[in-house]
Amino acid sequence: MSDAVRQFTVGIDDDGIRLDRWFKRHLPETSFTIVAKWARTGQLRVDGARATPGDRIAAGQVLRVPPAEAAPVAASPRPQRERTPLTDDQIAFAREMVIHKDAQALVLNKPPGLATQGGTKTTEHVDALLDALQFEADSRPKLVHRLDKDTSGALLVARTSRAAAFFAKAFSGRTARKVYWALVVGVPSIDDGMVDLPIAKQPGTGGEKMHVDEENGQPSRSRYRVIERAGNRCCWVELQPFTGRTHQLRVHMAAIGHPIVGDGKYGGPAAFLTGGISRKMHLHARRIRVDHPDGGSLDEVAALPTHFAESLASLGFEEAQGDAMPLEEPKKGPPPKSVLKQRAKAHAKTMRKEHRGERRRRGNRD
Repeated sequence: MSDAVRQFTVGIDDDGIRLDRWFKRHLPETSFTIVAKWARTGQLRVDGARATPGDRIAAGQVLRVPPAEAAPVAASPRPQRERTPLTDDQIAFAREMVIHKDAQALVLNKPPGLATQGGTKTTEHVDALLDALQFEADSRPKLVHRLDKDTSGALLVARTSRAAAFFAKAFSGRTARKVYWALVVGVPSIDDGMVDLPIAKQPGTGGEKMHVDEENGQPSRSRYRVIERAGNRCCWVELQPFTGRTHQLRVHMAAIGHPIVGDGKYGGPAAFLTGGISRKMHLHARRIRVDHPDGGSLDEVAALPTHFAESLASLGFEEAQGDAMPLEEPKKGPPPKSVLKQRAKAHAKTMRKEHRGERRRRGNRD
């Protein structure tokens, strides 16, 4: 084992988390005690500066971590869990997701219902399938960003450490462009708008749900453009996140009064439409464009899942309408924040009332 100091570049999925949380995710064999010791002795650094376990880190920053041998070895170390070999069906399923492959990158079309990474009670996820996608490369592919479990579409995977670091900088520097398609309830009064509302974890949900928080939230910006509408019932929109917060697009669209169809978590019962429209989430990462480590750019489009394509067809929409939208920079002069904030505050008030009602109902059952 090498005794060299290790360096890691913080990925977009770790933007804003605590340093000790980063160790739990990426170096779980390193205990908090060891991390704290490294911090006290000045061996743990972020972008060259001394760091503490409670510091928040940002995508693109470089972590300096002492060599693994510097950590005291426990008397009875816990054996590392080996990954279960994939079945032939799992290998075939993973490879069917691939829509682009080159020496540095893969682009997958992730189906809805499949998580990107594992967690509590989540054993089936993209990360567990990456062994099937090593192909002729020397190392296992690496995730560089994430999609929600029920969000489908284009997912970029790095095939080398160099590519992983390159793509992480692209996401942290906001040069990577992601275009989503969604069906939303109702029709926004502004066809081309920017939602600029801070987002934080909603208290009492264990971090499983986010909400608009003007005082403590992290800055969050999303652009939407209406592609086509079905009367006042719903519309088809293009969405572009300009920050990378958890559930950002879902929170923002619900906050301005137009939840994504099928998103009961943020839209409640109003997020579901009648008339044969699927109850599944209608949020799809349609396109990803990013500079390529070997020069040029990578620009891929992911086909819609069946339920989304059927919903568009039933509403009389044609996919070509969405693909005809130019990929341009957001216009100057976004819609007035006051309008968006009023809607967001009204939405947040409704959600708080529902949350209190749920607690009272649970209390009555007890």
